[in-house]
Amino acid sequence: MLRKYPSQFWLMLVGLIISSTGTTMVWPFLTIYASEKLSMPMAAVTSLMSFNSLAGLTASILAGSLVDRFGRKSVMAVGLFGAALAYFGYIHAHLYWHFVALMIASGLFSPLYRLGSDAILADILSPTDRIQGYSIFRMGRNIGVALGPIIGGIVLSSNYSLGFRGAALALVLYGLITLFFLRETLLRTPGTKSENLREQIRVYRQALSNKPFAHLTGAFTLMEICAALMWVLLAVYVKQNFGVAESSYSWIPTTNALMVVFLQVFITRSLKPFRDTQVMPFGALFYVAAMLIVGVSSQFWGFWLAMVVMTFGELITAPTATAFVANLAPQDQRGRYLGLFGLTWHVAMAIGPFTAGVLTDTYGIRSPWFAGAVVGALAVVAYILLDRRMSRSHSD
Repeated sequence: MLRKYPSQFWLMLVGLIISSTGTTMVWPFLTIYASEKLSMPMAAVTSLMSFNSLAGLTASILAGSLVDRFGRKSVMAVGLFGAALAYFGYIHAHLYWHFVALMIASGLFSPLYRLGSDAILADILSPTDRIQGYSIFRMGRNIGVALGPIIGGIVLSSNYSLGFRGAALALVLYGLITLFFLRETLLRTPGTKSENLREQIRVYRQALSNKPFAHLTGAFTLMEICAALMWVLLAVYVKQNFGVAESSYSWIPTTNALMVVFLQVFITRSLKPFRDTQVMPFGALFYVAAMLIVGVSSQFWGFWLAMVVMTFGELITAPTATAFVANLAPQDQRGRYLGLFGLTWHVAMAIGPFTAGVLTDTYGIRSPWFAGAVVGALAVVAYILLDRRMSRSHSD
């Protein structure tokens, strides 16, 4: 089965494992680092993530057009080397505006290499192989996510600078792999002219006018708000309110990563007989359950269980939704479609944690999790409606 994937696929997978290991050495602990380094209140720390999300939102809009216009490979390389500089810059950050600038920089560069990678995968894999291919890549990314926090928990306890250098080096290595070993996969015909701004806007409008694509994007955004609460708010929530230290908390994201590594391919293969849109509502139900578990828990194992439950939902929906988008898009517009779809995480990151802070201040510490369950339930309904839409279109 694995022989059907070209060598470029495996080179990218190696680079992905290296880069994700490096970045997750420090990223889960970055808000803690900023808070302790600068003695900032939590509202200021949370605002750093907002800057990062807004920058990522902007870059994701542009990245799809860039990879379709300038090529997947060059845009990937720029993103990797730019992100490496941002991580190296944290070593020398001492003021709030330093962190703001670096958060914006990392938010701008990260979507470039992620969208370039997604577009290359869509180019080199057949439609029937894309779900499996995206699943393998998610498994590779999560090998890094499993290793990174464990290594980071050891290294950063004594030397944050070493951790940031390691993250920068990992991104540089992936950038070198991209420059010297990957081939460009964007198909060009002789005499092809670069698109003007009007043409780019037309293509974006065309993508958004694709009703199944717009419907999926809305549903996925709702679900990602739940994920944003787990990945951004949970660490601060469990430490401040229940005394769960960073060394213990690191096992929660590591568990998520290990589950993806060992279960993703099996679950994806098991779901192959079903329609993409048929399994998405089922996956979203796990997000609802995870929100409720956090809302009623007061011990580490309850929070750990919530991550386990949410991860099952992630295993079901994430690769399925990405492949659904890639299959909807015309070959020369996949970058734009994937770029627009990539906005879901940034929108969720901008909305979820901020809203959770308002709810916490107004209604208490547990209210964001019950609100998240309601949002997740809306995602379930939206997925069901999408499945009905696609069933009708296939029967017509």
